[in-house]
Order: sequence, then C-alpha cells, then structure tokens
Amino acid sequence: MEKVVNLCKRRGFVYPGSEIYGGLGSSLDYGPLGVELKRNVKEAWWREIVTGRDDVVGLDAAIIMHPRVWEASGHLAGFTDPLVDCKGCKQRFRADQVAGPRCPECGGELTEARQFNLMFKTFVGPVEDTAHVAFLRPETAQSMFVNFRNVLETSRLKLPFGIAQIGRSFRNEITPGNFLFRTREFEQMELEFFVRPGEDEQWYDYWRQARLEWYARLGIKRERLRLRPHGRDELAHYAKACVDVEYAFPFGWSELEGIANRTDFDLRRHSEYSGKDLTYFDEERRERYFPYVIEPAAGADRSTLAFLVDAYDEDEVEGEARIVLRLHPRLAPYKAAVFPLLRKDGQPERARRIYDALRGHFPVDYDQAGSIGRRYRRQDEVGTPFGITVDHDTMKDGTVTLRDRDATTQIRLAEDRLVEELRARIETPAT
Repeated sequence: MEKVVNLCKRRGFVYPGSEIYGGLGSSLDYGPLGVELKRNVKEAWWREIVTGRDDVVGLDAAIIMHPRVWEASGHLAGFTDPLVDCKGCKQRFRADQVAGPRCPECGGELTEARQFNLMFKTFVGPVEDTAHVAFLRPETAQSMFVNFRNVLETSRLKLPFGIAQIGRSFRNEITPGNFLFRTREFEQMELEFFVRPGEDEQWYDYWRQARLEWYARLGIKRERLRLRPHGRDELAHYAKACVDVEYAFPFGWSELEGIANRTDFDLRRHSEYSGKDLTYFDEERRERYFPYVIEPAAGADRSTLAFLVDAYDEDEVEGEARIVLRLHPRLAPYKAAVFPLLRKDGQPERARRIYDALRGHFPVDYDQAGSIGRRYRRQDEVGTPFGITVDHDTMKDGTVTLRDRDATTQIRLAEDRLVEELRARIETPAT
C-alpha cells in the first residue's frame, strides 16, 4: 500500500489536500493523471449502467436537499456511529473498532460510548438558527427517490427501470483512513433499480453478479474479488438483503460496492413525509403499488484505489527492474505515448505530427527526453498501455514501432493504421 501511495504522489495521481498548509485529515486531491483515471472509472460505470442499457436514465441532483428528506430516510435519527473519547490524549475512536476499555494510542481511560451523527450540518441563508439548518448529503440515493415521480412522468418508463447518478457525498467519519478508501468527501456511483414486488429477488441476484463481473472485466484479478452477504444483524433498517463486492486490499478484505434490496421502504417513507403520491400504476396488472428497489452503490474513489492497487506490479525487463501499472486500457490516463527515437533527422517533427493526429481520438502523451528505455519505463509506471516510436524506418516507409506495455513486445505498423489498431486494442485488450 505504501508503494502505491508513494507512486500516486510522485507521478501526479493523488496529492495530500491543502499540503502547503500542512494538510487536512482525510483530504486528498487528484492530480493530472489521477483525475483522468478516476474520470475513466466513472465513464466506464456510466457506460455500463446507463448508456449501455435502455432501461436506465441518469440524474444529477443538488447536494443540499430539504432537511425533511433526511428525516424521512432515517438519516437524521439513525445515521450514527458509536464514539468514545480518550480522557488522556483526547483522541476519538469508533467504539466498535476499539478492543477493551483503554485507549489504543496512549493506554488512557476511554469514555462511555455515545452516538455521533455522521452528517455535515450547515445553514441555508444568512441566519444560523434551527429554522435554517441543512445538511450535506451523506449519499446520492435519496435524490433519486425524491425525483421518482418527475422521472416517471418525463421519461415514460415502465417497470423495471433504473435511475443512476454519480455525485459527491459527505460523511463526518470519526476514523477516516487507508488513503482513498475512507474519506469525508467522496464520490458515489449509485443505481436505484425499481421493480415489481415479487420480482425483486431475481433482480437482486442479477445485479449482484453483474456488478462483480464489471470489476473483473476491467482487469481486477478474480481471486481478489468476492461477494460477502450481510448477516441479519448487520442489515440496514431498510434492507431485505444486502451483499458487498469486496476486494482484497493490502489492509484486508473491504467493501467496494454494496448491492441492497431496499424493498419499498424509501418511496413509501417519502410519500408519507411529503404527502405526495409516489406509487406506480401498473397498466398490465391494473393496480397501483410502491415498487421495490434494488440498489448497487459503488464508491468511485474506492474503485479507483482498487484498480490502482491491483494494477501495481514490479518486474524486470532486459535486466532492469521496473514498476508497471497494468491498468486496463480503458482506464489508463494515457492510451499511448509517442516517442522520436532520436532528436534529429526530422524524427521529432514526424512524431509530433503523429501525436497531434492521435490526440484527436485518444488521450496521448509525447516524450523525447532521455533514452528510449527510460521513456518506456516512465510510461509503464503510469499505466500507459502502448508506446509508439518514430525511427529511421519511419522516415523511409511510414511505419512505426508499436510496443505493448504488459508483454513488452513490439510490432511494426503503418502510421495511418494507428487509430484503428489502438481503438481495437483499447476496447478488447489481449488477455
């Protein structure tokens, strides 16, 4: 894990937040390569869940919602963690993560556990009083339930159908940590899939398998993935069933995504609290009811971290050690890098023309500093799957060398076939 964190800082994937001021706990900023990687993760999810289907539509809702939303959802009363304080060093811990009555840091006496609400409180408008209290959303799901009727009326969808959203959420975690895994500000990729009561179990089975397969298709090793069903004692108050897609991080098996059968809890509660009818009229059955909801909820940051950790590798090429990120080409920040073999004989100018032509199709990099081997290593380290080298033969016959990051093999290819070849390799990489 430490190697991945160091690589992220050194190569511009992730920086400590507010670093010049000493940082802020659990605050991280995505650098030039990190923002591209995370954007690719989100786009792969959106393509899988929304644009690749005809039964799901998207939403982008406001972060600050009416306070009654969180009353109806149960967050105001029940979105809490047990908190203990050390009477000696004054540090705070989640009570369920402390063994025994003594502080894990200094050995001091701990207070009795008390419940701590994880929502960030703020105020709407210039007056800071109870009438103007609002909250930063702790999840994106509720906005999809609140907009259920709007989407139904404007999209003319019929069950089963889904509403999907990618957006920021905020949780005032007592003990954030493990780099990108647990932060107070994060992005979620959530789908609320509405189904007929009685058909919920088959859709629950469908989505838990589909979500597991998504991670595997994008390159995560199957032996590092598993489905872990929740026991009855850990189910959320709204859930009939829930399973986590877990990944074997260096710090242990931990959740990437939860797939929950939320029953009709949310629509029923929001209908009750708002006074608006959020039922669905089933024309085929000629009856009205609250749909059940299957919810696959993934973390964009956790997924990005899992792809980074799983891709990290160290090997040896031509007697030299190298660090390589074996990212799936669809996720890699750069799809290819272009190199002139020499900085003379018109090679840089030719390489620049190829670079300019390719970047109209893909994110690509250009590098002419140092030996060609060193340039390959730099690109391997940031996960660039393909290297394109302009050399003497290019100047004579218009062919270039195309190098594969993982196999380190090379082929010669006409430069006018590069776009076609790269597109095929990005969409269907060699296994």
